[in-house]
Amino acid sequence: MRLRHIEVFHAVYTCGSVTRAAEVLKVSQPSISKVLAHAEQQLGFALFTRARGKLIPTPEANQLFVRVAQVSDGVERLRQLAANLRAMEKGAIRIAATPAFGLDFLPRAIASYRARHGDIRFHLETLRHEELSTALLDSRIDIGLAFDPGNLPGISGEFLGYGRFVVLVPESMDLGERRPLSVEDLAGLPFISLDNQGPLDRFLTAHIEASEVRLESVVSAGSYQLAKAFVSQGMGVCIADEVTARSGSQAGLTIWNLEPVLKFRISALKKDPTTISLVCQEFIDHLKYSLKIFLKNGNQTEPLPDPTAGEP
Repeated sequence: MRLRHIEVFHAVYTCGSVTRAAEVLKVSQPSISKVLAHAEQQLGFALFTRARGKLIPTPEANQLFVRVAQVSDGVERLRQLAANLRAMEKGAIRIAATPAFGLDFLPRAIASYRARHGDIRFHLETLRHEELSTALLDSRIDIGLAFDPGNLPGISGEFLGYGRFVVLVPESMDLGERRPLSVEDLAGLPFISLDNQGPLDRFLTAHIEASEVRLESVVSAGSYQLAKAFVSQGMGVCIADEVTARSGSQAGLTIWNLEPVLKFRISALKKDPTTISLVCQEFIDHLKYSLKIFLKNGNQTEPLPDPTAGEP
């Protein structure tokens, strides 16, 4: 089958009629019928039969459509890739990150970078972890920022630094003298659990299960930001990544170290083997330095310093 045959067959099969397929493809009905007839001639079997004025796919067409749908999806992604490449701007950085970074860290890192590189434009969006690789492979973004990304086909990661888990405790809850808290110390306390099933959550869940401590979950949150909000309302304690813990408001809660220390990698993701632009690589270097300062100093009102200005 030629590509045009595939396109027309896919449209007729999904639309259920030549008329609707012609509207979708913006061509005439006779043109659709002609291409479909030519496809059937090449294949040597019928693709549709008519019954009571309706087109009914043949058994052969049903089997063929499984593969045709895959080809059609691939062609659409190719078109989207071409469109993304056309839309690329010189002097612009397109970056996406999981929500934890987009709340506080990335906006301030971008602000400090633009303070010295005001000619660079940024496009920033937040995506779920599983969406980052697709956005990179489709050239929709230049850089992805994520926790513990693991091995992603066609994607390379540049290590930015380690983060760690911390315990968030309501200010109203008296746990005695400040000290590192273990999972065992949380037994019997109202606990905010996570159910987002991302790589970070799976890592934390494995750690809690290994402790063999039964935590009393009073509410299950779909993100660390939501869990933090529940803690600030005094509903219970939670274990969260320190980027989320140090981002935004910390009113109504205190941050305690977790013992033993449970670390995770933070990486900048880029398409492989495509070489990213020099300005994108320079910004990744800036992210590496900015992350170090952010995790050291916590939430500050001023923008993060630029590494090219010299370390404080």
